[in-house]
Amino acid sequence: MSSKHFLQALMVVTSCLVAGAGSGEALPPPATDQDFYFDGRPDSGKVALGKLLFSDKVLSGNRNISCASCHHALAFTGDGLALPVGEGGAGLGVTRDTGNGAHAVHERVPRNAPPIFNLGAREFRVLFHDGRVEVDVNAPGGFRSPAGADLPDGLDNVLAVQAMFPVTSATEMAGQPGENAIADAAAAGDLAGPKGVWQLLARRLRAIPGYQKRFVEVYGLSGPEEISFVHAANALAAFEAVAWRADNSPFDRYLRGEKQALSKAQKRGMRVFYSARKGNCAACHSGTWQTDHSFRATAMVQVGPGKGDGASGHEDFGREKVSGARNDRYRFRVPTLRNVALTAPYGHAGAFDSLQAVVRHHLDAAWSVENYDRDQLRLPSRKDLDALDFIVMDDDQARAGIRRANELSPVKLTDAEFADLLDFLHALTDPASLDLRADVPLAVPSGIPLAE
Repeated sequence: MSSKHFLQALMVVTSCLVAGAGSGEALPPPATDQDFYFDGRPDSGKVALGKLLFSDKVLSGNRNISCASCHHALAFTGDGLALPVGEGGAGLGVTRDTGNGAHAVHERVPRNAPPIFNLGAREFRVLFHDGRVEVDVNAPGGFRSPAGADLPDGLDNVLAVQAMFPVTSATEMAGQPGENAIADAAAAGDLAGPKGVWQLLARRLRAIPGYQKRFVEVYGLSGPEEISFVHAANALAAFEAVAWRADNSPFDRYLRGEKQALSKAQKRGMRVFYSARKGNCAACHSGTWQTDHSFRATAMVQVGPGKGDGASGHEDFGREKVSGARNDRYRFRVPTLRNVALTAPYGHAGAFDSLQAVVRHHLDAAWSVENYDRDQLRLPSRKDLDALDFIVMDDDQARAGIRRANELSPVKLTDAEFADLLDFLHALTDPASLDLRADVPLAVPSGIPLAE
């Protein structure tokens, strides 16, 4: 162990002892370079390539949406909406609309666009709200995913595996059958074949001079004919992992020994958060990133089109769709709370528009699901889409099922404790994440305008 890491460890022990006094819970260790892919030494060429690909609409079937459309740096790696406006929409962030005419969106994307902060930490082995992408040494290529044995070899990490799938979704990026060859392949379930989604996208990249040179240089290829979508996914993952690492919040500095990094209110809120007798938040939001990576049913409000589940076909059974286990119904992955004050709306369907609202939901989830304030739902309005938004919440049996599955016990906090808890959650914000303008390229090699 280097002297630097020895001092960090010593500070962790000290801070844990201090924080544990009165809270009954030890604090997590601070993050180090070794907790992340690249160990703090990223491949700058791969990161730069990924930055371009992330904002380039050439990766979508109709060349009208990019990864950044729903995970934009200026919206703190999300889009500010309850549910994303996918393929066919126009604009960015909360001003994004549902598009026009025959090319307008066919439905809302069923789940909230999750933030990407710190997903380059090795600890994140399970991704998506339902965990359908996961590190699994017994699976082909070492990852379990919807592609099964068709998942190509050579993917750097689980974040790269995740990057393989939005381009295969008709609602997100591929488009509708009949609109383009990529959409047709996606509809047919052809992902890895010679005319599959990933091969067709690779062909597009091979044909763009600006990408030819970059891919060949970054990966040491003999020529552009060797470019694959795996190369693109690895670059996307490298960019996300490096650009959106966020581990220098006041809480991080406190863990590293800076006792004045937290205010008195934030320290009180930290004790509420970690105390089993108070907020008991750490029962699920434990560890360095405030998540135990489990799946929990917290009676989250369901809005939007859903995932085809239940009697109405508009429910979202969450983890059950992946595991096949009935007791996983309505369970979703416990999210990290890093930069949580920046990443509204909250919940797998983005039903809660403020941090205060989602924290209050957790204090009495069964009451909350019955008394949801619908005025907070942040979505662009369109009559046919609006008609689907509250089908589940208007169904007594569906709501009852969500309530019965709830795993949270009611928690009583005073107004002062609630305010302190919110202050602590704000202390999880890395100041460097407040200005991410440098993560947005001015142009991309395909020449497709970024702002349209």
